Amino acid sequence: MSKKRYTIKSSCPQCGCTDLTVLTEEEIKAKYGDSENVHLSCGECTEKYLSAMKDACPEWDEECRLKAAGK
Repeated sequence: MSKKRYTIKSSCPQCGCTDLTVLTEEEIKAKYGDSENVHLSCGECTEKYLSAMKDACPEWDEECRLKAAGK
């Protein structure tokens, strides 16, 4: 059985390039922790920026809230 994967999608505020990353739950926790915001870096212009997890990956954000509520 394969692990569930989550898509993290964001746009660079500097140049507008879109970043799309697909990670498992373990990879997300290792890379970003349980933070409401994620630090990202643009692959084109190297701008570092902050994005809300609820915007970058709504599905992951929803699952985190369900787990916190004990559902």
